[in-house]
Amino acid sequence: MTRAQVISLFPKGVDVGVGITDPRRPEGVLYPSEELAISRAVPKRRDEFRAGRSAARQAMRAVGAAPSALPARKDRLPDWPEGIAGSITHCRDLCVACASTGARAIGLDVETATELPADLWETILLPDEHEAVRSSAHPGALATLIFSSKEAAYKAQYPLSETLFGFHDLGVSITGSGHFQACFRTTAGPFQPGDTMRGRYLKTQDHILTAVVLT
Repeated sequence: MTRAQVISLFPKGVDVGVGITDPRRPEGVLYPSEELAISRAVPKRRDEFRAGRSAARQAMRAVGAAPSALPARKDRLPDWPEGIAGSITHCRDLCVACASTGARAIGLDVETATELPADLWETILLPDEHEAVRSSAHPGALATLIFSSKEAAYKAQYPLSETLFGFHDLGVSITGSGHFQACFRTTAGPFQPGDTMRGRYLKTQDHILTAVVLT
């Protein structure tokens, strides 16, 4: 996955920086305030955290911001500097981070391009999403895309609402090639039932990346 591919998920006119790293071979060093968040973490978690912060600082540099510490907040999200919206996501072999000075919030999610196990569908999918998946030529792949879209949408709304909710509180529909829409089914801060967020997705041979940008 390239930076240009990731940038293509953002609306035109939104300045965005992208960082890409490999959590299996993390680069860079952590600030002392960041080390506190993983002082008791297992090695795999430490590598993922380090890769994420390294990718985030690449993204910050790309929008002209000085790289700085991104300590974990009480809710475990990165504490981005004032004036910067950002998001970090990772799977087994890829970590992607985005930073923007022109967005209110960003939600990213990356998944390996595998089929979501059917025993998870009930937990994640709403009835109409179940129907769409069952009628798809590639049901497991579509289920993974819907799951990832919900993850990205949730991550985009959270900095604005600071509201926790479940998979059934967001409905997702694929609205076209590379596009999806997430609809709130519950009140979350400034968001009301029926409010929608538009997102985009990218598929490569190995990964699915979803993004929601709130401007």
